[in-house]
Amino acid sequence: MSPAHNTVRATPLPQDSVIASRLPGAQFADCFEAADPTPDSSALQTWLDMVKQTPGWTRALMALRNRVVRMVGLKAVGQLHDGTRRTAAGYRVGDLVGFFEIRHLGEREVVMGVDDRHLNVQVSLHKRMQDGQAVLALSSVVHIHNALGHTYMAVIAPFHRRIVRTLLARAQGLASAGTAARPRA
Repeated sequence: MSPAHNTVRATPLPQDSVIASRLPGAQFADCFEAADPTPDSSALQTWLDMVKQTPGWTRALMALRNRVVRMVGLKAVGQLHDGTRRTAAGYRVGDLVGFFEIRHLGEREVVMGVDDRHLNVQVSLHKRMQDGQAVLALSSVVHIHNALGHTYMAVIAPFHRRIVRTLLARAQGLASAGTAARPRA
């Protein structure tokens, strides 16, 4: 993989993705993509490998987020990697992956989400070929239900973008070091 493809960049949601169908009416959406270091792994396995390597600063931010949001009536959700299994085998739609519920599970795309009375958050990891290169797209679509949800998103969006970029960048670095590549489950 060339160094030019070892970058994380903002991009529109993939048109052929399930998450793109969730966009109508959303108040927030973003997508970042990078080269796919494990094109033979399923989307869910790639997600599991990524969140197991969540950096300490992200874990600390999530812990702080969970403490603060309880004070204003939002749901504490835990960590991205909480309760995840080693492989994608055995996961089904409706199962929890970390704090997200699986809403769509395909070989090339997994859509996960979490709802409360303030927000409906959906996240997708979509794998595809683009210009002869394997690409990962990590997308988020958020439907905001009230003023507290708008305030929350205004505060959290910059942190969200940094976390997504970091997860994708670390996935590339870890795979090249041989630690993230696992056989498909």
